[in-house]
Amino acid sequence: KQINLSMARYCAVFVTAPSKEVAKSLAQGLLGKKLAACVNVVPGVTSYYEWEGKMEEDSEVLMMIKSTKEKFAELTEYVKGNHPYDCVEVIQTEISDGNKPYLDWIRDTCGGESSGS
Repeated sequence: KQINLSMARYCAVFVTAPSKEVAKSLAQGLLGKKLAACVNVVPGVTSYYEWEGKMEEDSEVLMMIKSTKEKFAELTEYVKGNHPYDCVEVIQTEISDGNKPYLDWIRDTCGGESSGS
């Protein structure tokens, strides 16, 4: 069966947050604005990085956000405008394939074009 290459229109976005409460607030906003179909919040992440010339170690939570590439710019602006960090991590990776009903759900939930939306 031929795979529809438009599946590449879906993306997973990764955002770190300082707490579950911040992540929950961001998730609720993203879902409410139809910028994401699903947000997983993974607790217990330890991040090591250099910031302003110093090595840092922080406890964070990782947000795994499922969305569409069409919504990525608006999603990024929302996160930047509602996140406490000066330099917030918002990175996207393409979903090249997946369970078609799940990908259709992402599209429909984010307000994509579909006969069912």
